[in-house]
Amino acid sequence: MARRNRRRKEGEGFNIWRSYSDMMAGVLLLFVLIMCVTLFQAQRNYVEKLAEQEQRLRLQDEYNTAMLEKQSELEAQDALLAEQKKKLEEQNLTLDELQVALEEQARLLAEKQNTLEQQQATLDRQQATLDEQQQTLNSQSQEIASKTQELKDKQAQIDRIIGVKAEVIEALQQEFSANNVNVKIDQQTGALVLDSNVMFAYDDVQLSEEGQQVLRQVLPIYCSVLLSDDYIGNVAEIIIDGYTDTDGSYEYNLQLSQQRSLAVAQYLLGIEGEFLDADDSQTLKDILTVNGHSMSNPILDDAGNIDKDASRRVEVKFRLKDEEMIEELRSLIG
Repeated sequence: MARRNRRRKEGEGFNIWRSYSDMMAGVLLLFVLIMCVTLFQAQRNYVEKLAEQEQRLRLQDEYNTAMLEKQSELEAQDALLAEQKKKLEEQNLTLDELQVALEEQARLLAEKQNTLEQQQATLDRQQATLDEQQQTLNSQSQEIASKTQELKDKQAQIDRIIGVKAEVIEALQQEFSANNVNVKIDQQTGALVLDSNVMFAYDDVQLSEEGQQVLRQVLPIYCSVLLSDDYIGNVAEIIIDGYTDTDGSYEYNLQLSQQRSLAVAQYLLGIEGEFLDADDSQTLKDILTVNGHSMSNPILDDAGNIDKDASRRVEVKFRLKDEEMIEELRSLIG
């Protein structure tokens, strides 16, 4: 019985292991099925993933191809852009050079414009100066024309007065010739020169008898012509000038020349009643002038040396009215 119980227990034990084995076999089968299903599913998933991966790879290849094409296009565009950039840089450099050239031309044009403006301003100033000068010239031309006409009038007056003077000198020469008196009258001034050596003794102021005879011959004729109705209206002065040589002091010779010219004038006034009426005598006194010039204006000989004998003289001459104006006009005209 104990053996049977033991066998039962062994049999029960066997069944348990068997059941366990079956169960494990079932579990294993289930596990295998699960694994199969899992593997199938995994295979399926793997296939799908492979397909998907292939699709992705294909798409990646297409994308890569497209990217490569895009990359090529981009590289081509980059190359084109680089070339264009290079051309642009060259153009920019050219533009910069042109800009510099334009700026230089603009500067030169500005300088030329400034120069032209300055030249224009200078021309304007010069034109203004020319206009002023033209106005001045016009004014001066008018003034010159007026002065020319005035000078012509004065020249005509000079010619008339010179003509009168020439007539007076000619009348004096004719009158002296008519009276057989040999004298020398200066053709320019009409002066009658009296030799002091004949008129006076050396260093003396008293008229000699010979001198008185000479004066009695020449003075009435000289004064009568000048005081005649033909010429008295033109005569301003009858002048008696005394001169000495250069010996002695100026003061002494001045007194000597004055006294000698005064002696001639006094002699003239002493005989005036013999050839002049009362009116002419008064006229003579009104226009008679006496001067002493000391050693001034000495007479020179041909060698340029002072001729002392000729320098000692008394001159009787006349001055026409306006004769000082004539001398002034001669200096202007000459």
